[in-house]
Amino acid sequence: MSTMESAKYIYWQDQDHWLGYLQDYPDYWTQGESFEDLQVHLRDLYCDLTSGEIPGVRKLAELTVR
Repeated sequence: MSTMESAKYIYWQDQDHWLGYLQDYPDYWTQGESFEDLQVHLRDLYCDLTSGEIPGVRKLAELTVR
């Protein structure tokens, strides 16, 4: 039985294109010609960034200071 993974992302429309990035990886943006196309690119980006094949991937984290 497989478990479904999910990742939060930020997106917006800029004229005729949809832009977005994965919340945990704000330095890596992608775009699509439609909202659905953007989601395809975001899935591909997620796979690339979490595969371990790309060295030095920067990731967002939260630090508790108190």
